[in-house]
Amino acid sequence: MEQTLAIVKPDGVARGLIGQVLARIEEKKLTIKAMKLIHMTQAQAEGFYAVHKERPFFGSLTDFMSSGPALVMILAGDHAIAHWREMMGATNYKEAAEGTIRSDYATDIEKNVVHGSDAPETAAFETGYFFNAFERV
Repeated sequence: MEQTLAIVKPDGVARGLIGQVLARIEEKKLTIKAMKLIHMTQAQAEGFYAVHKERPFFGSLTDFMSSGPALVMILAGDHAIAHWREMMGATNYKEAAEGTIRSDYATDIEKNVVHGSDAPETAAFETGYFFNAFERV
């Protein structure tokens, strides 16, 4: 069974979208293995997104991700990474397929409601960044 990190970003939390996102996860038969509400510091956001530190959007992304609470989760299931990414939709919500989370709820390319790991190696790093062994079911 594959695992992936899922985040309801600060815009999704602020707009009261946690319930809608969780309902979609449960509906698609992904299992929530760990979940907690956090508020990243700037340094924590920079550490999490360090892979993007040379990109022009790094500063605005880390500012946004540290701007308010976010819900972080570990999801599990067959092909969980691909399944969650399909549910999220394209990063640019204008290109996201109809019925995806980003198509339905995103307001701009950065405030796109959710995050998900893009590969098994990324998922291992990202789940370990937010959850220790005692917090995983």
